[in-house]
Amino acid sequence: MLFNQHSELKDKHAFLSPSGYHWLNYDDLKLEARFTSAQAAARGSALHALAHNAITLGVKLAKSNYALASYVNDAIGYKMASEQALYYSDNCFGTADAISFRRGKLRVHDLKTGLTRTSERQLEVYAAIFCLEYEQSPYEIAIELRIYQGDEVKVFEPPPEAIENIMRIIVEHDRKIEEFRRLQNL
Repeated sequence: MLFNQHSELKDKHAFLSPSGYHWLNYDDLKLEARFTSAQAAARGSALHALAHNAITLGVKLAKSNYALASYVNDAIGYKMASEQALYYSDNCFGTADAISFRRGKLRVHDLKTGLTRTSERQLEVYAAIFCLEYEQSPYEIAIELRIYQGDEVKVFEPPPEAIENIMRIIVEHDRKIEEFRRLQNL
């Protein structure tokens, strides 16, 4: 049999996917809630792409959407890299929405497009990975973390001890994971 190729589906995922078969048990309310959540996630991805392109091109935004415009305009103003990968090991890496390190000051900004409560912990982990990758002591640099969400910009200046503790946990967990791999011959 010659199967249909469906090349247009490459790298796409169906909402009613066989691998996520739990939807078989959803009632209308649960299906709508999951659909709404998926649409919000897609919107968030599109807004992040828009922000990345605006920052990369140096195009400031009008203040129509407060968080988005403030995030883009601040990233441009602080000459930040957009969607920058940070790497400690194959077990610990991530992509910061916007980051810069100038004159001894690390800035990490995060754009949140959803409504859920946010935490600075994610940004602290980015700061810790940065310090590990670029061999910076959190005691010798200034660190400013920002979360942009809704009509608010939350600014955090974590104590160096908090970043150092996360760095220690990363190193210890990474070592343990590698030990697990060796024991399992992976």
